[in-house]
Amino acid sequence: MMHSLLSRVPGPVAEPARAPRRTLVARALGCVGAVALGGSLLAATARAQVPNYPVTGQQKATARQVAEAGVPLSELSPNAPDSYTVKRGDTLWAISGLFLKRPWRWPELWGMNLDQIRNPHLIYPGQVLYLDKSNGRARLRVGQPIGPQGDVKLSPRVREAAFSDAIGAVPLNLIEPFLNEAVIFDDERQLAAAPRIVATQEGRVMLGRGETAYVLGDLGGLRDWRIFRQPRPLLDPTTREVLGYEAVYVGTADYVRSGHADGRAAEAGEVVPDTFTVSSIRLEAGVGDRLAPVPQREFVNYVPHAPAQPIAGQIVSIYGEALSAGQNQIVALNRGARDGLERGHVLILLSDGRMVRDTTQDGSPQIKLPNEKQGLLFVFRTFDKMSYALIMSANDPIKVGDRFSQP
Repeated sequence: MMHSLLSRVPGPVAEPARAPRRTLVARALGCVGAVALGGSLLAATARAQVPNYPVTGQQKATARQVAEAGVPLSELSPNAPDSYTVKRGDTLWAISGLFLKRPWRWPELWGMNLDQIRNPHLIYPGQVLYLDKSNGRARLRVGQPIGPQGDVKLSPRVREAAFSDAIGAVPLNLIEPFLNEAVIFDDERQLAAAPRIVATQEGRVMLGRGETAYVLGDLGGLRDWRIFRQPRPLLDPTTREVLGYEAVYVGTADYVRSGHADGRAAEAGEVVPDTFTVSSIRLEAGVGDRLAPVPQREFVNYVPHAPAQPIAGQIVSIYGEALSAGQNQIVALNRGARDGLERGHVLILLSDGRMVRDTTQDGSPQIKLPNEKQGLLFVFRTFDKMSYALIMSANDPIKVGDRFSQP
């Protein structure tokens, strides 16, 4: 059963001075919502109460500090609107970018409206945001037209909104397929231990949906699997260290029965594979393809924030077959958890300055042009030695070897 939330949205009659303003409108304007890994928020909400995602002490402190005085007008985007109505398909990143120069700095935007925020993770289409720029400071208010003297008249109004209607932090539709399909291994041992297809139904060369595959390997009691092939090592562009292995997604397969069900074969010491049915297919499956478990669903709180310490690295690969990447594509980075990179980190994209010859000097010596800022990255999945990030913006095509650093 879908859980609903009641929200009070202020309207046009005066509110008692000491009564706290309550609304869901900007509750997540800075915070970043959540995404179900390998599944949708809709399915998860049907099983549990709305999650209470944490907000760090540092984020709260920043918000309180900003809420006390507001934000300097210099921190606003040059084209910040006086008001904005949230639309279906919006993201918190995009909305924050309307008001602030740096959209990942959501605590400032949250703090601008701290007195109205109780759960800063939910914002809904149809809600209206107003920008108050009185007294040389900026504060964001919700559903409150600002009068010529900076006065605000309010009255409570009740609306009902389903949790599943809340907008996401970043374009989740671009991340979710990757979380479901990408097959990544940290090292060769994991890769070698992956179950493998050893035979097909009636000796078929390739398998389609609904056909039978026979698999050998340790299944660990799991029933839902992804089929993959051609794992390739991801190498650090500079050190050539193997950071992990990325495989080609083929499809999914469902466990049917164990090879141990054949009692007579077991008594004779014969090896009998387990039986699977191909349940979905992206590419035709065949003998030699391997299996990896379907990732479990979990809730992740994507909170955009800059790294606390300096960090720099390079693009390792572009997910898929492209030779270059642009906005909304996914790239692998040569930094991971061991380097302090974490989910939600925002990074600056830098083109790797090319080598040119200085023809103004004798001998035309080679010089390296400076790295130029090209856009922004949003880290959404980390491993020990590497991470994956979504390109939020890019001025020019991004290629392997291009660099990144903290903003």
